[in-house]
Amino acid sequence: MFKRILLLAFVALGLFTLNAHAELKVDIIAGTTEPISVAVQKIEVASGASASDAATIRTVIEENLKRTGLFHIVNHNAFPEYVKFDEMPDFKLWTAVKTQVLVQGKLTKMADKKYQLDFYVWDIPGKEQIEAQSLVASKKSVRRLGHITSDAIYERLTGEVGYFDTQIVFIAETGPVDKRVKRMAIMDQDGHGLRYLSDEKTFVMSPHFSPNMQSIVFLSYYDDDPMVWVLNLDTGEQRRLGKFGGMNFAPRFSPDGNRVALSLVKNGITHIYEYNVETNAFTQLTKGDSINTSPSYSPDGRKIAFNSDRSGSQQIHILDLDTGKINRITYGAGRYATPAWSPDGQFIAFTKMADDTFYVGVMDPEGKNEKILAGGWFMEAPSWAPGSRRLVYYETERASDDIERMSHIRSVDITGQNLYDIELPDGVNGVEPTWSPRLP
Repeated sequence: MFKRILLLAFVALGLFTLNAHAELKVDIIAGTTEPISVAVQKIEVASGASASDAATIRTVIEENLKRTGLFHIVNHNAFPEYVKFDEMPDFKLWTAVKTQVLVQGKLTKMADKKYQLDFYVWDIPGKEQIEAQSLVASKKSVRRLGHITSDAIYERLTGEVGYFDTQIVFIAETGPVDKRVKRMAIMDQDGHGLRYLSDEKTFVMSPHFSPNMQSIVFLSYYDDDPMVWVLNLDTGEQRRLGKFGGMNFAPRFSPDGNRVALSLVKNGITHIYEYNVETNAFTQLTKGDSINTSPSYSPDGRKIAFNSDRSGSQQIHILDLDTGKINRITYGAGRYATPAWSPDGQFIAFTKMADDTFYVGVMDPEGKNEKILAGGWFMEAPSWAPGSRRLVYYETERASDDIERMSHIRSVDITGQNLYDIELPDGVNGVEPTWSPRLP
């Protein structure tokens, strides 16, 4: 069973702010901004550290930054010099090759066989060091060292929360279209380190992380009984959330992790309920004879976005948990579903079906300023990265007589730019992805 690799220490060595005239910033929501050019030097090795591990860290940093679309990675062959660690770069040389940011690193094997990664980030136009940190971790955490370093660079240059040291849980489908095997799987946000969390015997759906990353709530058809279960990521233990007297599905943790919102079918009617993990209290939140499902909490935990056909067609509504008042927020052409509130509270992502096409988009919590980010034959399940500037979702290709239906996990930023697939192993289709919070 999968267990998270914990970072053992994370100590800032120093942080030097730029002068106003030299400030390097990239506008993450502009969409057409010129990428910042970043050079990542070969990471020095000391005290028997592995050169291969150092190269992996460098590659992880470069690939993470490149995938954002906000950074241009300077070709290694264009480097004008190699700057030894603890030495200053020749700013004129780097300016001549149009480098704006230089990253230095040093990997040291410590006496207890752990790794220490020290890194510096230089603003070339400003001729200053803007970031310096030291990270200590086990040798198994080499890729995490690269992800955390990437986060530090990203945050310093964008002012936004990084999302590289995160994971994605999803349903991995294998086998022929008519005999698909569904297993819950987890991987790093870049597709590495994929591990299965369930076996081939039980049909599972709709996994979502708890805020503290200790557990995952999901739908399981264990013994052909569709119920919500919880998986403890530290121990691998699975337990049924509760006995609710009907089919329950679409679970989602509240921001404080103390509650789970879910849909429950009783007497042919689907309503949203809330289960209190600490008290076991079970409360019905919606009434009437309409279908209500896909609940998503606001970041403060005081509201829930959900989709319902109470207005005659499938639309997104907002439930105020304090007052019980429900407001419809979508009025555009087509049907709306699977709302997902952004971590910063500024957006609600959604799936839209119109004109025989599926779309993934975002809007504000009042339903205004709708923006379509992607469209295709079938796509669903948008989920936010930390920082609220990037989404993950899945898209299924139209099947033909000669081609097996394929489902891909894709990521896009809120401008609709820089869309890419997260690479999965051959023969694995990915559906229902959920992006984790930052790892502890």
